[in-house]
Amino acid sequence: MKLTIKCLAAVFFSVSSYLVSQAQTQERQLDEVIVTAQKQEENQQEVPVSISSLTDKDIRQFRLWNNRDLSGVFPNFYAAHSGDGRTVNSIRGISTTSYDPAVATYIDGVIQFDLDTYINPLLDVERIEVLRGPQGTLYGRNAMGGVINIITKKPSNETKGFFGLDFGNYKLGRYSMGVQTPLIKDKLFLGVSGLYETHGGFYTNDFFGNNFDRRSTFLGNYNLRYLASNKWSMTLNVKNNHNRNDGAFPLAGSISQALENPFVLNQNSPARMRDDIFNASLNIEYTGENINFSSQTAYQENYRIYEGELDGDFSPLDIVNIFNDYGRDWNRVSVWTQEMKISSARDSESKFSWLTGVFGFIQDEPVKQATNFGADGPVFGAPANASSILTNIGNNRGFAWFGSATYQLTDKFDVNLGMRYDIERRELRGFGEFQAQGMPAPIVVQPEISASANFSAFSPKAVLSYKLNQEQLLFASFARGFRAGGLTPISSDPSESPLQSFDPEFSNNFEVGMKNDFLNNTLRWNVSAFFTTVDNIQVPQLVFPDAIVITRNEGQLTSKGLESELTALVGNNFTFGWNAGITDARFTTLDLAAGEENTDYSGNRQLFTPNFTSLALAQYQKVLNSEKEISLLLRAEWQYIGETFFDLPNTLSQDPYQLFNARVGLNVRNIELGLWMRNITNTRYVAYAYNFGAAHLGEPATFGFSGRLNF
Repeated sequence: MKLTIKCLAAVFFSVSSYLVSQAQTQERQLDEVIVTAQKQEENQQEVPVSISSLTDKDIRQFRLWNNRDLSGVFPNFYAAHSGDGRTVNSIRGISTTSYDPAVATYIDGVIQFDLDTYINPLLDVERIEVLRGPQGTLYGRNAMGGVINIITKKPSNETKGFFGLDFGNYKLGRYSMGVQTPLIKDKLFLGVSGLYETHGGFYTNDFFGNNFDRRSTFLGNYNLRYLASNKWSMTLNVKNNHNRNDGAFPLAGSISQALENPFVLNQNSPARMRDDIFNASLNIEYTGENINFSSQTAYQENYRIYEGELDGDFSPLDIVNIFNDYGRDWNRVSVWTQEMKISSARDSESKFSWLTGVFGFIQDEPVKQATNFGADGPVFGAPANASSILTNIGNNRGFAWFGSATYQLTDKFDVNLGMRYDIERRELRGFGEFQAQGMPAPIVVQPEISASANFSAFSPKAVLSYKLNQEQLLFASFARGFRAGGLTPISSDPSESPLQSFDPEFSNNFEVGMKNDFLNNTLRWNVSAFFTTVDNIQVPQLVFPDAIVITRNEGQLTSKGLESELTALVGNNFTFGWNAGITDARFTTLDLAAGEENTDYSGNRQLFTPNFTSLALAQYQKVLNSEKEISLLLRAEWQYIGETFFDLPNTLSQDPYQLFNARVGLNVRNIELGLWMRNITNTRYVAYAYNFGAAHLGEPATFGFSGRLNF
């Protein structure tokens, strides 16, 4: 670890020295980046938070189509996915495999409440911000690791839009369009965008001799904005996302099987996944001379089922399958959220600014699922041709107050203090049934029981920032993170006590950082160091054969590391960037049940946390004909992901690997044309593995063509 830090620091200083020595007076400058990390628009370089951002142009040049594509783009950020459309995000060693994320995702100000109501595709995005470290004071529950803040484009008085076409190997087809226009000038504005994507899948299923994971996605984004006056505005934002996948869990039985026979499976029951997500929000904003006010009412819904029986043993044997298609009254998760906040109006002459607000939610989770044992069930001690049917109905409520204030002690020295208080109540009731072949109806084996649990937490934050000059900012912060507790569902395993509560998870995060703009804004280098402790670690375990997550509080974690983001403009055509992060996240105490005794895993590494992430990019862009507005783009990316573990005993892991991406583009006025290739060397690596061994590979070499017309 010490050697890695020294080597990294030496390389950073060498690169910086080289760029400083080579930089010449030039017309280009790095753009000012406006972010909303603190719930108001600010220059990113003036915000005392470790934050990274991407513009719409960056997103296209990186060829980022999905949230999981962000993995490794930012320091100490990792996104793992099992192939079923869900993404598990980790920042600075704060990670989880449960449905309650450890990293919160917001889209247009609406929290994507859990992995069920989470929209993954990226469409018509104006900006993506990633805030690292606990952000609970302003962003609330489950923001222990940080926040992904996605902002889509908003309509205005200017009519504009785009058409996009993308084609690639593995039968990739991607079609997108969008338009933004005024319906009534200065009053009413409409924005509509849509995306339809089809993919032939990477995997082959030997059992049937055909493709396994053919899939399609539709995403619609609709925005209606009304300016009632020069102070009042209302925005209605609606999104619907429909995913279909003929093989939602492309998993090999083990990591060795996945790597030795890549993208080949042998499953006898690949059910078709149907995943429908609906999100809607109404925002009302008031901008006054002294105060600003905003209200956001949002509704989210997810209906996710498998049409048929889903292979639960990932093998050609008829051992166990999962079934959950019981109609729309079941497995349809819904969430109402309401946030209201008041803040001081921005005044350059005032030394004091403040923000306060309240947040509440109501969540309903009616879940019904059957575990069907087939003819080969007795081989593994299960009954043949029988079903265990579990019903778990969750009702959750929560309320929070939050506040933040900043005082300018001097022209250079600012102090920010924040506080949030959360209270939550979780209720769960359920019962278990059993049905053998020939039975006319299932019989109750676990009578209906119910339980409830209440949780509360204070989440304070303090930030000191000091401006050395207009181009350099120093900051130090402390923040306390909070992830809500919950109740474990009923399972068919008699050794698992049903409806047991688990406590909230708390973290203490200390951070120092520095933001720098050099050489007339042609060189930007932001660095930070952090130290985090986490108590009452929530350890989710996938219980078989039900495929139900059981969570317990098992220990403590310590995470520490360094981060660096470097961007440089060299001459008028060349751009260089390098983001890198080091994370050492280990359990200081961790005792897990193993048979009749506990096993001590203290000192083991955290899951889904590479010890090193690095992304280097070089881009050359040159105007070939200024009159016809023709320009050429050449871009190369090198990505390095360090060793990553997938289970608490640290027996399942992925060795360090490298990915190389490239893009060649030609822009002619308002037309963008590009050829791209990702994972050029066709590196084989595991993107996700379950604690029982089943593994999912990352994408192989892909290449294609992209075209876009802007108008």
